Amino acid sequence: MQESPKQFHAPFLPQTTSPQTTSQGARVTPILSAKNVNIFYGDKQAVQNVNLDVQRGTVNALIGPSGCGKTTFLRAINRMHDLTPGARVSGQIVLDGQDIYAAGVDAVAMRRRVGMVFQKPNPFPTMSVFDNVVAGLKLSGMRNKDQLMAVAERSLKGAALWDEVKDRLNTPATGLSGGQQQRLCIARALAVEPDLLLMDEPTSALDPSSTARIEELMTDLKKVTTIVIVTHNMHQAARVSDTTSFFLVGDLVEHGPTAQVFQTPRDERTEAYVTGRFG
Repeated sequence: MQESPKQFHAPFLPQTTSPQTTSQGARVTPILSAKNVNIFYGDKQAVQNVNLDVQRGTVNALIGPSGCGKTTFLRAINRMHDLTPGARVSGQIVLDGQDIYAAGVDAVAMRRRVGMVFQKPNPFPTMSVFDNVVAGLKLSGMRNKDQLMAVAERSLKGAALWDEVKDRLNTPATGLSGGQQQRLCIARALAVEPDLLLMDEPTSALDPSSTARIEELMTDLKKVTTIVIVTHNMHQAARVSDTTSFFLVGDLVEHGPTAQVFQTPRDERTEAYVTGRFG
């Protein structure tokens, strides 16, 4: 008789799942697919043979101890390693059917499809709230003030910030609180309508109230985009993500629906990490 899966008792039990098929059973094409991805800094290999699919309209958490490769992998998704001397990426990262590392792919144009929100809020310090939101659109050549205002309003509403700043659009962005600045950075990313939104520890520098606002926002944002988030906070991964990927020493140890990864992990290393035995 086959033994039933062992139930590990993590300190939190997420309720989310990530559908891989339609209700009719047809396979869903992932919006993002990593195939045998390896990342090097000079002679040092930081990520080894990662294979990972991300489904459209989901929140996907990358977890693991510091230095395990999760941020390194995240940065590869929008070719940020192109800007690092000695860094090299092999394998394929396919975004909506296009290999982003293929010859002839315009990295700048590709990054417009992949937004990025960093650990610490980074609004442009010399710009107003409004100009921060529409900066990417202006770089793309949009100049119509009515269009820019419409996008700014839509993006700030999408980032749950409009009501707080609608009377402060022409004031410096640096006058906002830390949590507001982070939501402003999210609005700036949303303004160019990205296919994918990457978040690298987006709440680690925020107070609990601001963290809760960002987490609520992620649940809403997956209706219009797909999110990949790096987090050290496993409670956060459990609360907000549909799928979770556990990285360890550059390896993707396990990937699956968040409930499965936390409750019935397949690998004993995952079980040890999610139950707090190391990390």
